Amino acid sequence: MAFVVSHGEVRGLARPTTSVPRSLQIAPGYTSDYAAIWRTHGSVRTVTDFLARNIASLGLHLFERAGDADRRRVTDHPLAQLIGRPMPGQYRYAFVEALVQDIAIFDRYLAVKMKGTDSDAPHALVRIPPMIWEPAGDDWTGPTEFLVRGNRGTRTFTRDQVVYIGGYSPAGELGGVPAIESLRSVLAEEHEAALMRAQTFRNGARASGYIERPAGAPPWSAATHARFKAAWRAQYTGSGADVGGTPILEDGMKFTAAQQSAKDLQYIESRKLTRQEVAAAYHIPPPMIGLMETATFASLKEQHKSLYTDTLGPWLQRIQQALAANLLDDFGPEAADMYLEFNIEEKLRGAFEDQAAQLQTSTGAPWLTRNEARAMRNLPAVEGGDELVVPLNVLTGGQASPTDSGTQNQRASHTPRVKAVGPIEYELKAPAGDTIPAEETDPLVKVFRAHFKRQRAAITSATGAKSPTWWDGKRWDAELAEDLLDAGSDLATTAARDVLTGMGLDPDQYDTPRTEAFLAKVAERIASQVNAATLRQIEAALADDDEDDEDDVDPVGHVFDVAEESRADQAAMTAAATFVGFGMAEAPRQVAPKATKRWVVNSWNPRASHAALDGEEVGIEEDFSNGMPWPGSFTGDPEDVANCQCSLVIIR
Repeated sequence: MAFVVSHGEVRGLARPTTSVPRSLQIAPGYTSDYAAIWRTHGSVRTVTDFLARNIASLGLHLFERAGDADRRRVTDHPLAQLIGRPMPGQYRYAFVEALVQDIAIFDRYLAVKMKGTDSDAPHALVRIPPMIWEPAGDDWTGPTEFLVRGNRGTRTFTRDQVVYIGGYSPAGELGGVPAIESLRSVLAEEHEAALMRAQTFRNGARASGYIERPAGAPPWSAATHARFKAAWRAQYTGSGADVGGTPILEDGMKFTAAQQSAKDLQYIESRKLTRQEVAAAYHIPPPMIGLMETATFASLKEQHKSLYTDTLGPWLQRIQQALAANLLDDFGPEAADMYLEFNIEEKLRGAFEDQAAQLQTSTGAPWLTRNEARAMRNLPAVEGGDELVVPLNVLTGGQASPTDSGTQNQRASHTPRVKAVGPIEYELKAPAGDTIPAEETDPLVKVFRAHFKRQRAAITSATGAKSPTWWDGKRWDAELAEDLLDAGSDLATTAARDVLTGMGLDPDQYDTPRTEAFLAKVAERIASQVNAATLRQIEAALADDDEDDEDDVDPVGHVFDVAEESRADQAAMTAAATFVGFGMAEAPRQVAPKATKRWVVNSWNPRASHAALDGEEVGIEEDFSNGMPWPGSFTGDPEDVANCQCSLVIIR
C-alpha cells in the first residue's frame, strides 16, 4: 500500500527562506556553510544561476517509444502534466531552477510526492529545502529514508515517497560532496582578500601616506595628540563631512605619500581569478559567464553551440534520468516505454535565416505559406494565403527554389546550374562570366597572363628597334590557342560530367576526345579575338606616342600592364563561360541524342529577341530560330549574349 502524503502532512515543513532558523537545520555544518557561501560569494551565485537559468529555460517533454526508430510525444499523460505543473501555483521553470540550484550548491535534491487517496500516482511534488533534511539508513547502496524537520517536529519519509537525487562521494557519504567543497580554500582566500581591500579603502587616508614630525619639534600632550588625530581622520579618512580637504600641518611636520591603488591591491585580477576557478569547478567555459579576455566572435558562436551538448549535456542527462527513475514506476506498466527528455533543439536552431535554408534544402520545396509568413509579422491572413506557392520550375525531384544552390555534389562548382525540374526535364542555366567560380577561371587567367608576358618581352624589344615585323600574328594565335585548348578542355569535360550526374545519367559516358576538334576551333577563335584586340591597342598607343613626344610613358609597356592586370581576368571569364557552356550543352547531345531542348526566359524584362524564343522547342542537334544552340552560346552576337538570364531545358 503506497504511503499517502496529504497537504496537511507537508504543511508543517519549513518553507525555503533566505535564512533557515537553527532549530530547523538538520545538519548545519553540512548545509549552512554552503548556503552562506552562495549568499556571500558572487562568483558562486553567478555560476549556479547560469546553470539553473539555462537548464530551466529548456522544455522538458515526455515521449513514448513507438519502435526502435520512432517515438511519440505524450502531452495528455498525468506524468507530462505533473512535470508541466509540479504543484499548484508553481510552473515548470521554477521547479527545474530550484532543482538545479539544489544540486549545484548542495549536490542533492529532495521532493515529497503528494498522492491522492484514489491513486498511487503523485499529482504534485513538494520541494524540501536542503537545510531541513538529511538522508538516513544503514544500506550502503544509498539512503533508504529521509529525516525532515519542520516547525511541528521531525517526519521520516521512505525512498518510494520522495524524488531523491544525490551526488557522488568516494567515501560513501549520503548526499554527495558539492563542488563548493573543493572551492573552500579559494573562496576563503578571496573572502579574506576582499575584507583586507575593504578595510584598506575604508581606513586609508584619501591623501594616502604618513606624517613625519621633526626630531626637534615640541612634545605633544595627550590632549594635543588626540585632537590632531581626530581632526585628521575626520578630514582625510572614512566618510566625514570634510573628507577630501587640503592637509594643514604644523610644527614642521612632513607628509610622505604612500599611495596604494586598486591596481596594487590586484582587485580586478583577484575577482577574475576566483570566477575562473568557480567556473572550472562546474565545467563552464569562462566566456559564458562574462570573462571575455580571450573570446572572439567565432569562438563565442562555437561555444554557444557546444553549451547544451558538452557543458550542460551531462546535467540534462542526470536530471531527466533521475526524474524518470523516481517517477515512472508510480504510473504503472503503461509508463514502462516512456522517458523524459529536455528539448535541446529549441536552443540549437540558430538564426531564422539558417533555419529557413536548412528546411528548404531538406524538404526540397518551399515550406511556408503566405498566411504563415504574414502571421509571423502580425499581419492578418489573406484569401488564398493558406496554399503553398511553388515556382513553376520547381517540381518533385528539383530544388527548393530558383535561388537555392544546394546540391548533393558539392565537389563540382557549377553543379548548381543544373536543376532537375521533373522526371524527364532538366534545366541548364547559361553560365555567365561573373558567376563562374574562381577555381574554374584561375587556370585561364594564368594562361592569358603568361601569354601577355611573352608578348611584352618580344614586342617591346622589336618596337624599340623599329623592326617592321614586330607583330607575328600567326605565332601568337597558335601559342595562345594551344594553351587555351589544354585548360578549356578540362573545364568543358568537368561541366559535362556534372550535367550528366545531375540528370541521373552515367558521367563516364561522356566522350572527351570526340570534342577536341571542335574545342580546338573554339580556342583558335578566342585566341584570334584576344590577339586582334591587343594589336589594335598597341597600334593606337604607338600613334598617340608619336603625336606627344614629351610623354615619357612607355606606350607598349602600358598596354601590357593593363592586359596583365585586368584584361587577363576579363578574357578568362569569357573563355571559361564559353568552355563550360559548351560542355553543358554537349553532354546531353552525346548521351541522349533523341532528346529535345526548350528555350526558357527567366528575366522579368527580357530582350525582345529572347522573349520571342520563350518556350521554343527543337531537337538536341538543332539550333534555335536565332541561330544559337543554347542561351549564352559563343556563336551568337556578343550583345545578344551578354548578361543573358535564359536557361535551357533538356527533355529526355
